Amino acid sequence: MTKFRRYVFELGVALAAYIICLVLSLRLLSLGGQSELMRLVITLLPMLPGLVICWVVLRGLRRLDELARKIQLEAIGVAFAGTALVTFSYGFLENIGLPSLSMFVVWPLMASLWFVGTIIGQLRYR
Repeated sequence: MTKFRRYVFELGVALAAYIICLVLSLRLLSLGGQSELMRLVITLLPMLPGLVICWVVLRGLRRLDELARKIQLEAIGVAFAGTALVTFSYGFLENIGLPSLSMFVVWPLMASLWFVGTIIGQLRYR
């Protein structure tokens, strides 16, 4: 199995575990009747596979060659700076009446900008 296929497999398994834990967590919470501590544990259950996802991504980055690492570093920089600009700008716009956004918006924004940064980097170093 190539490094890329192994990475995709590991990430797929971790994402599947995340989805299963998320669905399980939401269903258990909808039943009600749990103590506050148990509700806290159930709510954070999806973060266990979330930690595995982070581990898989970091392992994948460590397996890259120097050019691919450089591209990813620049892409992560684009994602970091872009997310900061967008979230701060929107935060200021909330001062004039725009609705507050959930924190769940931040990660998809950052992931999208990371993807865009990766494409830009790959085109740049073609």
